[in-house]
Amino acid sequence: MLQERIIPNRSSFSLPFYSPSTLLSNPLNLLSESQCIPQSSETMSSSTCSVANLAPLFGPNTTDAVASAGYIWSQFSVISSKFTDTDNAVDTTYLLFSAYLVFSMQLGFAMLCAGSVRAKNTMNIMLTNVLDAAAGGIFYYLFGFAFAFGSPSNSFIGRHLFALQSFPNSDFDYSYFLYQWAFAIAAAGITSGSIAERTHFVAYLIYSSFLTGFVYPVVSHWFWSPDGWASASNSGGLLFGSGVIDFAGSGVVHMVGGIAGLWGAFIEGPRIGRFDHAGGSVALRGHSASLVVLGTFLLWFGWYGFNPGSFAKILVPYGAGGGYYGQWSAVGRTAVTTTLSGCAAALTTLFGKRALSGHWNVTDVCNGLLGGLAAITAGCSVVEPWAAIICGVVAAAVLISCNKLAEKLKFDDPLEATQLHGGCGAWGVLFTGLFATEKYVMEVYGGEPGRPYGLFMGGGGRLLGAQMIQILSIIGWVSVTMGPLFLVLHKLNLLRISSDDEMAGMDQTRHGGFAYAYHDEGGDEISAKIQPNFGAQRA
Repeated sequence: MLQERIIPNRSSFSLPFYSPSTLLSNPLNLLSESQCIPQSSETMSSSTCSVANLAPLFGPNTTDAVASAGYIWSQFSVISSKFTDTDNAVDTTYLLFSAYLVFSMQLGFAMLCAGSVRAKNTMNIMLTNVLDAAAGGIFYYLFGFAFAFGSPSNSFIGRHLFALQSFPNSDFDYSYFLYQWAFAIAAAGITSGSIAERTHFVAYLIYSSFLTGFVYPVVSHWFWSPDGWASASNSGGLLFGSGVIDFAGSGVVHMVGGIAGLWGAFIEGPRIGRFDHAGGSVALRGHSASLVVLGTFLLWFGWYGFNPGSFAKILVPYGAGGGYYGQWSAVGRTAVTTTLSGCAAALTTLFGKRALSGHWNVTDVCNGLLGGLAAITAGCSVVEPWAAIICGVVAAAVLISCNKLAEKLKFDDPLEATQLHGGCGAWGVLFTGLFATEKYVMEVYGGEPGRPYGLFMGGGGRLLGAQMIQILSIIGWVSVTMGPLFLVLHKLNLLRISSDDEMAGMDQTRHGGFAYAYHDEGGDEISAKIQPNFGAQRA
């Protein structure tokens, strides 16, 4: 994720020596040749313009040349301020709109989760999605943003901007906080899917607050803050001369949520009835494929804020500027790579699962599509569109393989969140180290010529080495923080509900009734209690 790029200062101008008649007769050409209009971004910040520079240009016959020059100079200052204000307004609007898109993914998570669980647990999973956003908002405001981006800081964790003190400042505005909060609660939402249908409600509150307030912010500091030890924008020295390129969070967001879910689901154990007495897998299907599809499309839509929005700014020229190509082009390319990876993963999953099971399964295709989106998130800004198709195809294979492995190990994740976000996210990090192109890496991240890029693109193995370090560090950090937390909750009987409550469904036992109610023609409400459609049955 790009925190910011330096935009040249338009506040100073220099003007050549021309008479008033020449200035009036051909102003556009004169401005283009003028010393007050810098010829490149390198000279823009050093150009000067003052009344003393302008006054001699009017010649000896001009009445009060100093006053005339002063007026013109003041107009240049006004125009310069307008340019600066417009830059800031455009970039802030772009970032805010991207934040709204990422936040809309919470609705996608809610629909996907609701459709993927049995109807008797619908209210429970929907409420956890709401509280991921609510609790995450408070804890990210108090601690999370400061731990992630509070600068100056050390390479491990931020130390300033708690509760947004000294905010806004020259580095951050409120829009940036909102955008980062939307990312933080996305990581928490991933974990909630892994431990669905069997977890105490209080456990959701505890882990979600801890994840968004501490665990996730530390990881985002490492890889996204300019002070982070592995950040691609670290000015104090880049890891392997490259730093980690995880543009929008295949590792930072998806792996963190997936590995946290791995530990939660592992410590809890599988749902009742998920595996039979012989150890065979029993499908506990979600109650609504329609909600799954709706959630998938909402997530896909939100991903266009997740990936392209991670540029943070759009009004940034590449090179001297003034042409058709700039960061706005990179934003469009990022949207294209995001799209192609998801599409390729969906089609690969469709035919792969058909070959394995003999069915055209829409929920499997939806998960495959999301796996492709999670994978491309790391390298979406630095790879070619054709490479994104490879990313999606392999992501689908990774997801199918992880699901097979999970069945053999009797690991139960109702939404396949660990396999999808953890497995496909890890592949996306590696993919970036293989396919990142030199041109795009230099445009997006800058730096000296010779910066490492993808191994398969001729850039050597240093970037790939940095990407491997990221995978290992995320697995290690999340394991030593979230693993013990889930274990303590388990020991205190705060993690998993009783078997009776699980069989009856948490909507009925914990939330006052089922999510769905039906009415007969006379208007009498009848609670939906058709057990075969609502979950595992007693033997």
